[in-house]
Amino acid sequence: MKHTKKVAGLAGIASVLWVGLTAAVAASQKRLLFNPLGSKREVLRPYSSGHRTRPVVIRAKDGTRLSGWLMTPPIHGPHPAVIYFGGRSEEVSWVARDAGKLFPGMAVLAMNYRGYGDSHGDPAETHFVDDGRMLYDWLAERHHVDPKRIAVVGRSLGSGVAVQVAMERNAHAIVLITPYDSILAIAKRKFKAIPVEYVLRHRFESVKYAHHLKAPTYVLRAEQDDVVPHSHTDLLVEKLGQLHADEIVPDSDHLNIPYLESTQQRIAGFLAQRFDLPPVAANPVASDPAAPLQPNS
Repeated sequence: MKHTKKVAGLAGIASVLWVGLTAAVAASQKRLLFNPLGSKREVLRPYSSGHRTRPVVIRAKDGTRLSGWLMTPPIHGPHPAVIYFGGRSEEVSWVARDAGKLFPGMAVLAMNYRGYGDSHGDPAETHFVDDGRMLYDWLAERHHVDPKRIAVVGRSLGSGVAVQVAMERNAHAIVLITPYDSILAIAKRKFKAIPVEYVLRHRFESVKYAHHLKAPTYVLRAEQDDVVPHSHTDLLVEKLGQLHADEIVPDSDHLNIPYLESTQQRIAGFLAQRFDLPPVAANPVASDPAAPLQPNS
């Protein structure tokens, strides 16, 4: 009898701990998923050597103030254009700095998410996607932009935003940097003892939308990625409606991949081809072919 009571008592304690841990994850999921406090401006005075660069403030449909940068080529348009969606902890001023290498000859809109950088509001999947569609439409209405040639580029968390925006807008091309099948799947892998499917509100389930994408999609993976395992990218790639290429960037990890010259040359070359722009001059560092993708990597 004493043994039975002891076992029952331990089971009760375990249940309480399990419920408490589940509740803690549910309550802190915004902090776990979004990290706007770590998104201080990367570049104090963002400026693209290949564009006219200006800060812009755009109001979301609910009036929330969103801040970022619009870059336009110095010659008359209309130009092909790119809208960029950043990662979990990413402040996007660096895009304005590097736009000349990443997006030569293209108009570029890089806006900080709600709660990031100088943007107001609270982070949430629904806000990110709704704002993304609005920003796409705003960019398409600029007189110097060709509305039929707009690409979406998303990095890490932002790949989930890019997929959903591209699904509902007529994107001309899509670039996904270290993308995943879903945040829900990654969370279930990380918190195996917790029923995250019942508590996670921001799921970013790209794998559900991937087959709807009609534009050529270019996937870039980090060689070493301990945030988005390649198996989670595999599941997304299998579902993509029109895969252009799936490449690993040598000597890259989840954090440094967008800043590498090799990555930037690959993206610039793909978009220039899609937009029928003059070929991007090859950089010796970036001219090597992509590392072959190994089965089950």
